[in-house]
Amino acid sequence: MATGIYQNDDEETFTVTFPADDILTTVTSSASVAANWIATTRQLNQQRLDQLIVGLDLEWRPTFQRGADANFTALIQLSVDQRCLIFQIIHADVIPDELSEFLSDARFRFVGVGIDADVAKLEEDYELTVANPVDLRVLAAEKMDRPELSTAGLATLVKEIMGLRMSKPRHIRASEWDRERLTLHQIKYACADAFASFEIGRRLFYDEI
Repeated sequence: MATGIYQNDDEETFTVTFPADDILTTVTSSASVAANWIATTRQLNQQRLDQLIVGLDLEWRPTFQRGADANFTALIQLSVDQRCLIFQIIHADVIPDELSEFLSDARFRFVGVGIDADVAKLEEDYELTVANPVDLRVLAAEKMDRPELSTAGLATLVKEIMGLRMSKPRHIRASEWDRERLTLHQIKYACADAFASFEIGRRLFYDEI
């Protein structure tokens, strides 16, 4: 799905390219940078805050030992339009109030696949509350009258709704998401998950399917 990535002039922003979109992606562990991203998102969408759709996804280092506790959430990915934030929360100096307020704003619809599990993990790991989560599988099954989509993965929804093939290689999916400096492959993967969630949610809510 994502076709490329390149770093911009500063260390924290990248452009992730898709067949029809270029996504400006901010990668940071800085609370102030994350807060500025959220403030800009609110400003750019001030005329439609009551209808704002936000792609939401999480990443964490997998645990391969049987019975071991899951590792803490390493990344929170947020995507709105052609902008994405990859917040390295596990390395954050502090969790900004702006993030807590953004996630808990009941006007916004946070969309993702299996999002209830992500919401529960955010609550458990960092006491962050997501007020209005929407599972894209359930939404797609209802909107498209296809009950089998209620158990689909993100790659299947991308194929059925966006007409694109989404690659989710295991060596990236199960990689060290808690490393301080993410690889370009990790950034592209994390951005793709959040942007795909946003775009699928947008098309389903606005009946562009």
